[in-house]
Amino acid sequence: MNEKLNQLIETLELSTISEERKTILNKLVTFIQSKKDKGLPVNLNFICTHNSRRSHLSQIWAQTMAHKFKIANIFCYSGGTEATAMFPFVGDTLKKQGFEIHKLSNEENPVYAVKFAEDLLPIICFSKTFDANFNPKTNFAAVMTCSHADENCPFIAGAEQRIPVRYEDPKAYDNTPLQDEKYTERSLQIATEMKYIFSKIKS
Repeated sequence: MNEKLNQLIETLELSTISEERKTILNKLVTFIQSKKDKGLPVNLNFICTHNSRRSHLSQIWAQTMAHKFKIANIFCYSGGTEATAMFPFVGDTLKKQGFEIHKLSNEENPVYAVKFAEDLLPIICFSKTFDANFNPKTNFAAVMTCSHADENCPFIAGAEQRIPVRYEDPKAYDNTPLQDEKYTERSLQIATEMKYIFSKIKS
């Protein structure tokens, strides 16, 4: 794993997660563990409205933490109730935290390759609907990362389980003096919670 990223992960304190929040996160722990116990691959599709911020952060950090804790056969995806584009500041934030971000295309909805380790394939990120062909159609958990998608999309076709893990949207701070602080804060919150989740999985 990239050294800067590895050092950051080591600083993330699980004690900052409340017991109430752990109760929510433990639903995802249970899903992952049940799959692992059966020797099955684990497909996680992180879903928010526009697939532009929180769902990408969750996908990337979940895949990273699965590698960190040596949990094999974890496959992380993201999608939205509609497709827009991954907000560029998401990539800027992750780059500062130790990821390598490579922009592979220049259309309105660019494709990004996100690397957390030199010897592993990158995570491919671009905005898409949750049921796009790039994502699994069956045998996955739908992890709802925003209240709007959770409330307005009550049925996710093909999902084995629907698990709400909601985060506040840093979009509210776009183009304000707090933008950098709030994107960093949200990324670190998601990183800490994914660290908690994968630290609980018995391989």
